[in-house]
Amino acid sequence: MTIRIVAQEQLEKKDPSSTVGSIPPLLFANLKGLYSNRAERLRELAQDNALADYLLFAAGVAQAQQKVLHDHPLHIDLGAILSEAGGRPPLDAATFPRGPHWRTLLLALIEELMPEAEGPILATLENLRKFPAQALEEMADALLTQQFVRVGSDNAPFVWAALSLYWAQMASQIPGKARAEAGGHRQFCPVCGSLPVSGVVQLGSASGLRYLHCNLCESEWHIVRVKCSNCEQSGDLDYWSLDSEQAAVKAESCGDCGTYLKLLYQEKDHRVEAVADDLATLVLDMKMEEEGFSRSSINPFLFPGEAG
Repeated sequence: MTIRIVAQEQLEKKDPSSTVGSIPPLLFANLKGLYSNRAERLRELAQDNALADYLLFAAGVAQAQQKVLHDHPLHIDLGAILSEAGGRPPLDAATFPRGPHWRTLLLALIEELMPEAEGPILATLENLRKFPAQALEEMADALLTQQFVRVGSDNAPFVWAALSLYWAQMASQIPGKARAEAGGHRQFCPVCGSLPVSGVVQLGSASGLRYLHCNLCESEWHIVRVKCSNCEQSGDLDYWSLDSEQAAVKAESCGDCGTYLKLLYQEKDHRVEAVADDLATLVLDMKMEEEGFSRSSINPFLFPGEAG
């Protein structure tokens, strides 16, 4: 199955048999407390964690994102974008014509973070604030097209944090609805075409359902369990954890494509958060690499080839 975003009137005309029961195929982020909740979880996970310093750094960025989101709202008409998407992700990260608002968000993030920053982080923020618009746009292009080596590990988290805020604000204003249809390629976000951070097996009204969490626009989309989220095969899956079978974070590996994705189980710990818990369990990533598997996902605080 694949997921498309269509206008409401098209959804109403569609044969109900094309949908997957009553399962919501797409969940847009609740931005009211998304980043502050992430910051709180990161601070909690930093306790007695070997990566405490970096988790606290990420918490500071997430808290700044919440403040900047409140202070710099985006107002945009996406009606025409949806009608012209033609089944493609309407906010495709690689092709969507960005406006300057994302750079406004970046500068606001820098100003929010600088009073508490020191050492190399402060130097990075000061330098980033001086970059001309064209240089910032080139860094954004590189990150959004997965050319991560073109952007240094010092600048990438801040540039991505601003881009993510921009895309999340746009995603929250999409005027259409999601529809599940026959087809594949669910490894990519149906809103912006980006990769997931992790998968969350949920509680509540969606109990037991797996949703992948987008690393850019913060949307979540449904994908059935016991099926590789990368190649969609189901014959050679294994599940790995650091503690026990009851661990709230596990890695689902696929022997067919050689990749893995972390799954977070809310039934084991209702506090798990897609970005925070993925970042806090990098020891599990090391284990998976030792076993010969590579990540099929990207954490916004740790890009491929980058060091925290």
